[in-house]
Amino acid sequence: MTKLSTISRPHKLCLISLLCALFVLYPEITWIPFELKYVPEANRGRYITFFIFRALYYAGVTFFLLRFNLLKIKTPSFKKRFGYNFLISLATFICYGVISFLTYSKVRHFGSLILFQFFLMCILSTVMGYIYWLFEEQRKKEQEIERLKLENLQSQYDALTNQINPHFFFNSLNGLTSLIRKKDDETTLTYVNKLSDVFRYILQSDKKGLVTLGEELEFVDAFRYMMEVRFANKLEYRMKVEKEMLSYKIPVLSILPLLDNIVVHNMIDSDHKMEVSITVNAAKELVVSNPVYPKIAPSVTNGTGLRNLENRYALLMNKQIRIADDGVTFRVYLPLK
Repeated sequence: MTKLSTISRPHKLCLISLLCALFVLYPEITWIPFELKYVPEANRGRYITFFIFRALYYAGVTFFLLRFNLLKIKTPSFKKRFGYNFLISLATFICYGVISFLTYSKVRHFGSLILFQFFLMCILSTVMGYIYWLFEEQRKKEQEIERLKLENLQSQYDALTNQINPHFFFNSLNGLTSLIRKKDDETTLTYVNKLSDVFRYILQSDKKGLVTLGEELEFVDAFRYMMEVRFANKLEYRMKVEKEMLSYKIPVLSILPLLDNIVVHNMIDSDHKMEVSITVNAAKELVVSNPVYPKIAPSVTNGTGLRNLENRYALLMNKQIRIADDGVTFRVYLPLK
């Protein structure tokens, strides 16, 4: 069931209707002190009572017209809307005439001025109803645009996330192949179990946008075992993150492309032991840093990993990552939320 908007709620309509009635009757309200001078004292109470009745009758008519315009009339045609209101106003004018004749016989209470006042109420209700209809249509269009934007962003995010899976998959198979050749069954089994944990996290990532830093670091811990086995302890990860920072949010799989890039772009061997540092700085940024040991033959890559990460940050957090490379240490700063 659709909720009433603020303007169409009964208590708001009552106030608006009363103000419209006072606006329509305003000229006559200013005449009351002068009119009472010519009304016999015995009839003054009746005069005031009937005037109050008129104000309430006008407010009631305006309330009905406004509610009918806001909730019932859906046509975009101003002429049709005015036609409906005119017929209703004419019917209420006739009813008022009958009541006026039965309770107060003076003609001035049922003349051209009264007809004009009912016509004015008709115009006011039509204009307000039409403006409200235009406002609602604009609001619906804006909501539809927002919905389409969100769907488009989700599609982009899904496409970016899907780029990660095959890239990581082939790199992991290389490590598994190396273990199989060494015929170390126990280590291979543990590696496969860790690989299973890692892939479970990756496959579930399409249902997540932002995750806690704690969740992401748990994933990194499983990933760390695989890399340390693959590089025979020539690659180490040092994570130093305070507990109070673990509840902060970060886009899912933000750290993986950074760790993967370290392996792709650097030499890792006995002479070039790699130590990856993961910390949080005073600006509440996750800092992933590593020494730079460039390969003799540069890796053939298209920079998809970092661009992917930058795009996901822009989509999910409306923030930018920072990259610092002085030739000795490579650092990436990931804002937390």
